[in-house]
Amino acid sequence: MSSSDRPVSRRPASAAEVAELAGVSRSAVSRTFTDGASVSPETRAKVLKAAEKLNYHVNQLARGLSKEESRPVCVLVSTLVKPYHARLLHEITTTLQRAKRVVIVINVGDDPDTAAQALEQAMQYRAAATIVLSGSPPANLVRSCVDAGQQVILVNRADDLPGVQHIQIEYENAMRHAATMFVRAGCKTIALVSRANRTPSLDARETYFISALREKGIEPMVWRGHSTSYEGGQLAARELLAGVTPPDGVFCINDLMACGFLDVARLEFGRHLPDELSVLGFDDITQAGWSSYRLTTFAQPYVEISEAIAGLLKQPRDEARDTIRLAARLEWRNTMRLAED
Repeated sequence: MSSSDRPVSRRPASAAEVAELAGVSRSAVSRTFTDGASVSPETRAKVLKAAEKLNYHVNQLARGLSKEESRPVCVLVSTLVKPYHARLLHEITTTLQRAKRVVIVINVGDDPDTAAQALEQAMQYRAAATIVLSGSPPANLVRSCVDAGQQVILVNRADDLPGVQHIQIEYENAMRHAATMFVRAGCKTIALVSRANRTPSLDARETYFISALREKGIEPMVWRGHSTSYEGGQLAARELLAGVTPPDGVFCINDLMACGFLDVARLEFGRHLPDELSVLGFDDITQAGWSSYRLTTFAQPYVEISEAIAGLLKQPRDEARDTIRLAARLEWRNTMRLAED
């Protein structure tokens, strides 16, 4: 049986096997799959035909370990079940894959030991960079990446470590705008709904929002629960709306809490929005735009964050900016009263 009559292989073949079937040298196979390398059209056609028949794929990881741009990029995230992180992760992975970067996602979870083991496994692949999303990946994991010589990009984090790069949101302007919206809507009793254990991004929103209201002579009610979940928003609504002086304006620190708050306000307390109650969120998760919510919120710049990460990965580290600041865009929907003339 000649080499051209061999049956189709059921396993990935080696480059040597492709060369044998195509009747060319091993180096011709390598040149065929190397961008910009010189190879004749006839030879390329033979190699590609043999590669398809043998189910051959180039091992880019093995070929590119010596090249920074060919090595994987790690993403550390601790709350994949939450809509904000799921959407942000979708945008980041889509953008990086379009840029032909391999992405390794490490789900940190609640167990520090498990997270450390996952990170150690990822480092064995000689990742070129690690992206740490906002949330609670421990600072010691971030430090491990820095110590390993990786490029480290922090998204909405406040870790004060040398050599890291930051992508942060301009929360101050957004929160000043939020305070003004409530005042113009005629709200007299304004509540902030958050959680006790705050991340740097949540803390920044709280601080700037409270400060902006106080500048206007308003002392907000502050409710803090155990989590920023949908159920946390429900609990906040039940406690605040049953109080002696229930709020007529509520800023929920994120959209997930706002959705829970809205459902209880409407279904259990019969509140009409926005006539009797104005509710504002933050993040612009997918659910915020659903017909049942139509939540007015500030949108995280998901696409811009992803593009900023891709840009930092392309630049030499000593030339890249240390901090990139992005604006949060207001998405006006149906849960805030329009400003009074």
